[in-house]
Amino acid sequence: MPEITGKSWLMVATLGLVWGATFMVMAIALEGITPFWLAAARIGFATLLMVAFWGFRGFKLFAQQIEKQDIIRLIAIGALSSAVPFMLLSWGQQYVTSGFAGVSMAAVALGVLPLAHFMVPGERLSPRKVAGFIIGFIGVVVLIGGQAFESTGESLEFFGRAACLGAAGCYALSSVQMRLLPKMDSIGLNAVTLMIGAVIVISAAWAVEGAPPETDRNTLYVLLFLGLVPTAGASLLRVLVIRSAGPVFMSLVNYQVPVWSVLLGALILSEPLPPSLLTALSLILCGVGLSQYGALKRLFGRG
Repeated sequence: MPEITGKSWLMVATLGLVWGATFMVMAIALEGITPFWLAAARIGFATLLMVAFWGFRGFKLFAQQIEKQDIIRLIAIGALSSAVPFMLLSWGQQYVTSGFAGVSMAAVALGVLPLAHFMVPGERLSPRKVAGFIIGFIGVVVLIGGQAFESTGESLEFFGRAACLGAAGCYALSSVQMRLLPKMDSIGLNAVTLMIGAVIVISAAWAVEGAPPETDRNTLYVLLFLGLVPTAGASLLRVLVIRSAGPVFMSLVNYQVPVWSVLLGALILSEPLPPSLLTALSLILCGVGLSQYGALKRLFGRG
């Protein structure tokens, strides 16, 4: 059974803030580097950091004997948790609105529900939990508004939308698969999955965009930040949340990301706040509260 504590809520809230701010930082980085090499640099720097940290801890990984299927699952998680969705989003967002991409990421929470129900012991569907996640998803749609479903007129728009939804499916499936792994060192698990993802993304970037482009110093600093905070640090938090509180609880972060993206855009980039913000935020909070009613009751009942 997943154990949801105050620490779990703090980690999920931190992930929502960090990943919500990442869109702004990536926009800055794209001024000095191509999309696939942005993803490659981001995951590459994160991998170097996590492998060094892992080595400092003695390269511990497995806490018990594992089977062949666990190795296969580990490789699949490395591909599905970062490499494949990074590339799908980088390509797909050329042909869809940012609103549609945002709604696609919020759909991760809905995708996790049936997968976890059938694949993860203790993660059972209930009418209350399903209603809560649907209300939260509606809140994200209200926040982003009609632009989420507007047509860009691009000839490859259908495939761009399919790529974004495919990325959401990858995140959902990798979260569920991670919960099914045997007991492992969290630092080692994060380092290994990042290494697998880095090999895939760097190979794809070289094949699609050629040799790495020259970058200025400011772009390099931004790439280092992306590798350190929203990739290495946040991916470690993601592992910790999934392994302790479960993939369904972890999927709550996907409702927070659009909210923080809008708020930070207004505060830092002086973008206009949508009038639907308060309505959307109320729906999202109601959805989270409804879906996690039992966890919240246990948390605040301790006091």
